Amino acid sequence: MKKRTLGKTGLEVSLIGFGGIPIQRCNQWDVDEIIENLIEEGVNFIDTARAYTNSEEMIGEALKKWGRENFYLATKTPKLTYDDVMADVKISLEELQTSCIDLYQFHNCKTNESYEIIMGPHGGYAALIDAQKKGLIKHIGITSHSYEVLDRVLDEGHFETIQFPYNIVENRGTTLFEKANAKNVGVIVMKPLAGGAFIHSNYALRWVAENANISTLIPGMDSVKQVLANTLVGNDFTPLNVEERKILEADAKALGKTFCRRCGYCSPCPQGIDIPMQFIVEGYYRRYNLEEWALDRYNSFASNASDCIECGECEPRCPYNLPIREMLKKTSALFDPLVERQK
Repeated sequence: MKKRTLGKTGLEVSLIGFGGIPIQRCNQWDVDEIIENLIEEGVNFIDTARAYTNSEEMIGEALKKWGRENFYLATKTPKLTYDDVMADVKISLEELQTSCIDLYQFHNCKTNESYEIIMGPHGGYAALIDAQKKGLIKHIGITSHSYEVLDRVLDEGHFETIQFPYNIVENRGTTLFEKANAKNVGVIVMKPLAGGAFIHSNYALRWVAENANISTLIPGMDSVKQVLANTLVGNDFTPLNVEERKILEADAKALGKTFCRRCGYCSPCPQGIDIPMQFIVEGYYRRYNLEEWALDRYNSFASNASDCIECGECEPRCPYNLPIREMLKKTSALFDPLVERQK
């Protein structure tokens, strides 16, 4: 597996890392198999978070079986204040069943106001410095979907790593990563597959990996099949050729800008709607010519887009500020007449 240095941390991390969001829908047996195959394919970087329900816990159990020493562990807290962050560090250590976490990050710092709380006199940054002194964590990072926040982070120079979404559709990070590289700050790329929205995942990962300012990509994976497909990019990396690039660009053009990245932050829906899945099946119907399959999946859900009561609880949680209620209306308008015809 090709490795790159994670900035000033000095950690030599695999080009393809493991994103721990989607294993929330797995059982422990699945996660054990995933971790085993990550080791076999040369992946040595795992990223998870306190906010990913049982992700830390299942990773901890799997590592007890397959060996904590095989990985650099990164996790994250959404908390901002000293006491809350320190409490999360202790929970992460317990869940991951380790005495020290290699990289602890602030999770999705959305605004400058949140950043100022973190860096304030009673903020979470001081907690991580203390945790570092106690040997509970080794390195400190921050993640965000805001270019402006991370640009300020790089200017102020307190963090060893940043994490930001980046792919052929969301490519604003290019200049941010150049700046990070100049300051020897490690760059972790989330959403390299735009939440699984790309048809040609291999091309999408290779497009991201071509950027030498990036340290590691962390696509979310919930199966051994995905592990084998994604790690191929790091184990046998070649830049895109002209034809492959054209295909990926056409894929990106069809996708547009307003689409769901399947991060799941919009959940839970009070009506029980699996919001990302609604948009996934719509995408398969509209873009991938899988109409029958998509309609069958839509029919199989207990709650659907038509069950939305427009309460709006989901929208403030979305890091991309998507108009989820309007998007659900479009999904409902597509599928509901088709469902009626089947009756």
